[in-house]
Amino acid sequence: MKGFFITGTDTDAGKTEVAAGIIYSFVQKGYKVAGMKPIASGCDETADGVRNSDALKLISAANADLSYDLINPYTFKAPIAPHIAAEQSGVAIEMAKIRQCYREIQQQADLVVVEGVGGWTVPIDQNQRMDDLALELGLSVIMVVGIRLGCINHTLLTYEAIQAKGLEVAGWVANYISTEDLCLQEQTDSIKQRISAPLLGEIPFNKSINHQYVAQHIEIDL
Repeated sequence: MKGFFITGTDTDAGKTEVAAGIIYSFVQKGYKVAGMKPIASGCDETADGVRNSDALKLISAANADLSYDLINPYTFKAPIAPHIAAEQSGVAIEMAKIRQCYREIQQQADLVVVEGVGGWTVPIDQNQRMDDLALELGLSVIMVVGIRLGCINHTLLTYEAIQAKGLEVAGWVANYISTEDLCLQEQTDSIKQRISAPLLGEIPFNKSINHQYVAQHIEIDL
């Protein structure tokens, strides 16, 4: 069983779109692929229940037929940090529950792509963080870097933190989230010079970015 944990180097780096693009890329290669969003804040009430738009994007790119509650076991309506949302909702986020959902997904897919929340060390509760979840699942990590001012520092800090956690960085994706910052390509090149993990793709800026578009600009395999 193979899988990846997708983390962003900052908020709004584009990790959902890239995660969905990675899922779709493997679907196109003939794999049965599932996405997982263990924890999501910023959800809407729908006829089917509380739903998160990021989780729905992962589902739309995947080809494994799974229940929503399995893919996104923890949903919070407020668009705030997950540990604060959980505390306000009176919910305890249990790592064992997430692990069980992940194992059930594993049994029904060739590949599982798990998307985190926010950055690498976002708290889950008073004692655990998002990096603890990645370690619990034992997954290789893919970093999504939103190319903008400050991204070099964010990327190097995230890269070193992942390695310090004892996990493998399978690669990183440069996502051009704006055309306004100066020296965008130079920033990408600076990161390439400073980390050994492979650059899996550069995603040109697109206001209508979706998983098909991302899949066209990444090269990834198991």
